[in-house]
Amino acid sequence: MSKNLRLDDTDRRLLRALQADGRISNADLAQKCNLSASACSDRVRRLREEGYITGFSAILDPTKVGRDVLIFVEVVLDRTTPDVFESFAAAARKAPDVLECHMVAGGFDYLIKARVADLVEYRKFLEEVLVRIPGVRETRTYAVLEEVKSSTSLPI
Repeated sequence: MSKNLRLDDTDRRLLRALQADGRISNADLAQKCNLSASACSDRVRRLREEGYITGFSAILDPTKVGRDVLIFVEVVLDRTTPDVFESFAAAARKAPDVLECHMVAGGFDYLIKARVADLVEYRKFLEEVLVRIPGVRETRTYAVLEEVKSSTSLPI
């Protein structure tokens, strides 16, 4: 049985409200979801313990912190063996400019989402980090011209 089948309508309301405002007080969240404060607190604790809520964080404006340029990079490895996959994944996890790294099926092996200050910084990242990872054969870069939609909220 899939874990998400155990969510009832109240759990879904709680999760939607917390995705919209992770700093909402328990009292306000309880009121918004038609619960008592203690029942609300108990449900949120259960949702955290069961792994539905994995954490809370502040969402920053990239331009205000000097990360104006969003880049996607397709990465092709020279070999698709477990050791090459693991070494690439470990290097991607350590790279601070990498926001997301996904192993994908299709015409390339990994898709990276990165944020950098400008294209000069991206070139530095590409030369000093990405292509130096053992196993990287080829990369294709896509600089984002306009973010049409960017969301961290899951539809539930």
